[in-house]
Amino acid sequence: TTTTTTTQSVVGLEIHAQIHSNTKLFSGSRVGFQAPPNSLVSFFDASLPGTLPVLNRRCVEAAVMTGLALNCTINRKSLFDRKHYFYADLPAGYQITQQRLPIAVDGTLTYSHLGGRKRNEVVTKSVRIKQIQLEQDSGKSLHDDYRNQTLIDLNRAGVGLMELVMEPDMSCGEEAAAAVREMQLILQALGTCQGNMAEGQLRVDANVSVHRPGDPWGIRTEVKNINSARNLARAIDYEIQRQMFVLESGGTVQNETRSFDGKTGHTIPMRDKEGLQDYRFMPEPNLPPLMVYEACSTAPPGVAPSQVVVLEEVRERLPELPSVRRQRLVETYGILPEHSFTLVNEDGLMDYFEAVVRETKAGPRKVIGWVMNELQGLLHQQNLSVSQSLSHSLSSLHLIPIILPLHPSSCFALFSLPSSRTPIMCLSSPSSSSSVRLFSVLR
Repeated sequence: TTTTTTTQSVVGLEIHAQIHSNTKLFSGSRVGFQAPPNSLVSFFDASLPGTLPVLNRRCVEAAVMTGLALNCTINRKSLFDRKHYFYADLPAGYQITQQRLPIAVDGTLTYSHLGGRKRNEVVTKSVRIKQIQLEQDSGKSLHDDYRNQTLIDLNRAGVGLMELVMEPDMSCGEEAAAAVREMQLILQALGTCQGNMAEGQLRVDANVSVHRPGDPWGIRTEVKNINSARNLARAIDYEIQRQMFVLESGGTVQNETRSFDGKTGHTIPMRDKEGLQDYRFMPEPNLPPLMVYEACSTAPPGVAPSQVVVLEEVRERLPELPSVRRQRLVETYGILPEHSFTLVNEDGLMDYFEAVVRETKAGPRKVIGWVMNELQGLLHQQNLSVSQSLSHSLSSLHLIPIILPLHPSSCFALFSLPSSRTPIMCLSSPSSSSSVRLFSVLR
């Protein structure tokens, strides 16, 4: 926790990550974003009588792989439960989750953010992962204020989620945003979640409390469904200041759920939590215990390989994680840690940097200087990411294309261009170095 003159703040997070799979957690319905309403709904998703859940093996493997990447203990046996509550977009009246015995527990997420007086020092911290559990997503309630009615879209109902519960080891919005960004990078590297927060693939709930030094932790509030790292930091910092003001004014912080208004930067009360809701958890009667095996040799005889999840096979498929990438960049190319931080965090930038270094005679430090200053500055000026194409914006940017070989080796010419021409790069695909196109701005 971080100490002020009168209070300390405590922050914990719950992250709901939509599993990247073709079909839903317990049905064969396709998963898709922005499909026509109620076009991706099976009988089970609509909770028609007599329908039964069939567990998606891909979702189990995704949860196991995420747990291994976060140094969790993978439970060889986990259980499914019913969590009862009524929402119009939850047709069964309960959610299938893992309350008693989740698939993974006791992990650690190490994250970094820029600190120091000049904001150029990499500060590394860690947060404990309490558990990772598999569960169903709910549908969507679409509110029509004009007709004063609510419409239900069940396309999202039953989509597989990983709920990652973090211990309250953070103290401010900056730390929480950095932890979520690192989690996002890890999930994207694993391929277990696409991590697009704007599309709801990664949603964050923040639990925030403040207390006076030496006192027990204060009453917490929960800020629900925050959809960007920037808004997460803003919501937490506002909530800390709001609770501090309440305490210093002699008031009492209410145990309640709040939402964040991105326009005003304020949190807004949604409902109080004083009356503890009884979810009536019970074992899911239609699903047996979920078993995970250490090796193929430990699986029951006669069971088809497609029906079991084997830890050693999942471990072999683990990719290079963001923290390892940063360390490798520093050791291989001799760049500063804060530069490796930027290369890894920006989608496609590390691949392009390595391709340019590999294909040209320019030194890594010269390349990183151009990337960090000219390239990043121009992309930021035009509000573009590295992985976006500029071709759709040429008319508005007043750019004239220069025909060059579509290969990173051509970038060597960029370092000797006259100062009147500043290079801009775009990538049609961050994974393909041959798709680079170069443009110059006429001044």
